[in-house]
Amino acid sequence: MAETDRDRFVDAHCDLVERARASGGCIHLAITADSVNPRRVNNVEVWIDSDALEAWRARQRPHFGIAIEDQAMARYEAVDGGPLFP
Repeated sequence: MAETDRDRFVDAHCDLVERARASGGCIHLAITADSVNPRRVNNVEVWIDSDALEAWRARQRPHFGIAIEDQAMARYEAVDGGPLFP
C-alpha cells in the first residue's frame, strides 16, 4: 500500500481489532504499522483453536477501503503455548 495510506489503514481497523479481542476464543489480535517499512502493515492473530478463528472469520466485516498491493498470509498450528519467561 502507499506510505500515505498505511496509518489510515491501521486506524480504520481499530473497531475490527476491538471486536475480535472481545469475541470468544481470541487470545491476541493486532493490526499495526511496521516499524521499518513505511508501506507495510502487520496483522498478527492468535486464537484458542480453529473453530474460534473460523467463527470470527464468518462475522468479521472487514474494511477494504484502501488497496493492498501485496499480501502474504501464513497459518501456524501451535502444539504448546505459554510464556517463554515464567
